Amino acid sequence: MNNYRFLILFLILLPPFGCSLSLKNYGTVKMLPKGPGQVTIQDLIDHWEDYDIYFAGSFAKYYGVRNPLGVMFDPKNNDTTLVGDSWEKVRDQKTLIEITQMIYPNTQHDPWLSEMLGPDDRFYGYLYYSYGMVVLNLTDDGKMYVYDLEAPGGGYSLF
Repeated sequence: MNNYRFLILFLILLPPFGCSLSLKNYGTVKMLPKGPGQVTIQDLIDHWEDYDIYFAGSFAKYYGVRNPLGVMFDPKNNDTTLVGDSWEKVRDQKTLIEITQMIYPNTQHDPWLSEMLGPDDRFYGYLYYSYGMVVLNLTDDGKMYVYDLEAPGGGYSLF
C-alpha cells in the first residue's frame, strides 16, 4: 500500500517538476505599454541602423516580403544575439516600413511591440507582431533561438 502511495505522489509531482526543468531555457515575450516615453515601432524604424532586423512570414525565403507575420529587432550594441531559421534579414529602411505596414493586412490582427526576454529576464530585443504564440529558446552558445511565427488560422509560415 505504501508503494502505491509513493507511486501516486510521484506521478502527481512529476509533471510540474518536469515542466519546470524543461522550461528553464525558454524566454518570454512581454508586451510593451503604450504612452509617453515608451518605445514605439516608429522609434525602431527611425533608428533602424542600430539593429539587426529580421522578418518572418509566409514563404519569406521564396517570395520576399509579401506575407509578413512579424519583425524582430536585435540591438547591435549589446552582447545578446537573436537567431532563427525562418527569419529573413531586412536590409533597408524602406523594406522595413513596407513590412510593418503589411502585418495587419496579412494577419487581420493589430500588431503590437514586445520585448524579447531570456529565462533570467535579460533583454534580447524587440518583436513587432500581431498573432500567436512566440517560442524563444536559449541555445547552448547563449543565443536566443526564435522559432517561426504562427500564421492566423493555424500552422506556421513556412513548410
